[in-house]
Amino acid sequence: MEETIKVLVADDHTMFVDGIDSILKDEKDIEVVGRCYDGPSVIEFLKKESADLVLLDVNLPEMNGIEVCKIVNKDFKDTKILAISMFNEESFVTEILNHGAEGYILKNTGREELLTAIRTVNDGKTYFSKDVTQTIMKSLMKSRKASNSTKGFIPKISRREKEVLKLIVEEFTTQEIAKELFISLKTVESHRSSLLAKMNARNTAGLVRITMENKLLD
Repeated sequence: MEETIKVLVADDHTMFVDGIDSILKDEKDIEVVGRCYDGPSVIEFLKKESADLVLLDVNLPEMNGIEVCKIVNKDFKDTKILAISMFNEESFVTEILNHGAEGYILKNTGREELLTAIRTVNDGKTYFSKDVTQTIMKSLMKSRKASNSTKGFIPKISRREKEVLKLIVEEFTTQEIAKELFISLKTVESHRSSLLAKMNARNTAGLVRITMENKLLD
């Protein structure tokens, strides 16, 4: 006999919870074992009762879904998290996934997709709404571009530029660099501008970060 998936529904809107309940009540392999309307209630429920999966609203009162997810992932490792939200924002999606959620669907999800998501996540796989998948891919592409512009990028710099860069990293001022290398202030600024352009850095802090990440002074 197929085991029943025990689902805890956590959302602060009673009407939404009622809707989920009505969708799931006729499914032989899914049982709603509890309802929670704020973050702390989810944790209290799981201390007393077991649930295979929490259908977790990201925007809960008192303790948001991300904080709840952290605790569930740490203290209730057998319970899976399927996040549900009306927000398809990169910050929400990446944050809750980074803290242990196995899926993320939107509240405009239809009945069949909801059922598929619950069964998929319960089976130990991940599930994301189509729009959420696009958000995740955009985030990955953004990270890849940022990584390509810094890590692994080793610009060609002259011996003098390297000397200036070393002193910049060591927190020398423009005047101190000029004095140390016996060059004019204008020449120091020229080298600094060249280094900023070559490393695609916006400021001195960016120069230092890229230098350290790529070990340019080793």
